Amino acid sequence: MNIDMTQGSTMKSMLRFALPMILGNLLQQCYNIADTLIVGRFLGPNALAAVGSSFTLMTFLTSILLGLCMGSGTFFSMRFGEGNEKGLKEGVCASFVLILSLTVILNLLVFLFLDKIQHFLNVPDEVWAQMRSYLVIIFCGIFATFLYNYFASLLRAVGNSVVPLLFLAVSALLNIALDLWFVVGLKRGVAGAAEATVAAQYISGIGIALYSLTRVSCLKFKKGELYIRPNCMKEISGFSVLTCVQQSVMNLGILLVQGVVNSFGTTVMAAFAAAVKIDAFAYMPVQDFGNAFSTFIAQNYGAKKEERIRAGLRGAIAASMIFCVIISSAVWVFARPLMLLFVKAEETAIVAEGVRYLRIEGAFYCGIGCLFLLYGLYRALGRPGMSVVLTILSLGTRVVLAYVLSAIPAIGVAGIWWSVPIGWILADTVGLVYYGVKQKKLFGWQSKR
Repeated sequence: MNIDMTQGSTMKSMLRFALPMILGNLLQQCYNIADTLIVGRFLGPNALAAVGSSFTLMTFLTSILLGLCMGSGTFFSMRFGEGNEKGLKEGVCASFVLILSLTVILNLLVFLFLDKIQHFLNVPDEVWAQMRSYLVIIFCGIFATFLYNYFASLLRAVGNSVVPLLFLAVSALLNIALDLWFVVGLKRGVAGAAEATVAAQYISGIGIALYSLTRVSCLKFKKGELYIRPNCMKEISGFSVLTCVQQSVMNLGILLVQGVVNSFGTTVMAAFAAAVKIDAFAYMPVQDFGNAFSTFIAQNYGAKKEERIRAGLRGAIAASMIFCVIISSAVWVFARPLMLLFVKAEETAIVAEGVRYLRIEGAFYCGIGCLFLLYGLYRALGRPGMSVVLTILSLGTRVVLAYVLSAIPAIGVAGIWWSVPIGWILADTVGLVYYGVKQKKLFGWQSKR
């Protein structure tokens, strides 16, 4: 079930590895969408706005853990590519302790500052009561999020992207079923949607942890192998912290934009809540392909196969751009029917604003597709700092322009939507120029290691 991407066809290896990741995250988006769809249809615009704003906040918090896990995954991929099982196990011990400790701290902080969130995100009073109820329960699932993302990153690093998909599929289906039962059947409101999500998260998190530690041969620890070397902890921290900064900066920018969106009232909040789910669902495959591409690069980087890395880069660019053109066309054409999945037809203002968002964002998916590949490339080549720079450029531009453009009466809310593709294009330009100037150095020093 493990895929060694240092051998065989480059594109076939990446696609075989990427497909389960894409299917898995599409399923994850499905159960995120299930909350939004069920809440929007059965509980109304205020509840939809509450869950939508909560989702943006939870995405930011999850991104911290996801970044730490992805950074560790790059380290694991390199050791797997080298055939260094001892180094792999040392990394597993060090990263588990590091990320678990940060998870506990994060959980304590979010409960401590819960009531500050309303002011930070400009949440209207009529939305806050439901949002707070939702968040109290959702925050209880942070540990489950850590378990799933940690062991999923570990399995993917050794070439197994199928098992994370299977656990996620069970979790997604269970979440949808529980959503309907708690919200529609038991009339639990937004609290019921949160309870359904947390229950599903714990099942997938605990399940994948047990599988990884009992069924994967290279992860079975013998007596004396459970220890942490300071140098290994330092190396893991180097990969994990920078990737965490990249992911959290990216989602902090989105969180700050949510504050601007909220300042325009419930209608714009509800439109954004629905449209951003469609948007994330649309480009999720190319994001996962970027992560698969990163694992491919990292394994071959560890195996010192420079030409194979270059061939994989060419193929990945072509595949990603073709997909982005297709999905951009689909979102443009079907923007209104997609919005009507979440919002009743009589909510004309919400539907119209959501359609405008989707047609602006959807026209530029090639920009985000290129950016995901650049993130994965620099992370895998041991330059996670460059991924952070590109993220700051993209999101910094987005946040600044969202505030500036939306304050101009002639532009208004549309300025928030236009700020996103402008940020993508700027970061792409810098990332590609950097690669063109530094590519000899990026690969040259590796051959001398």
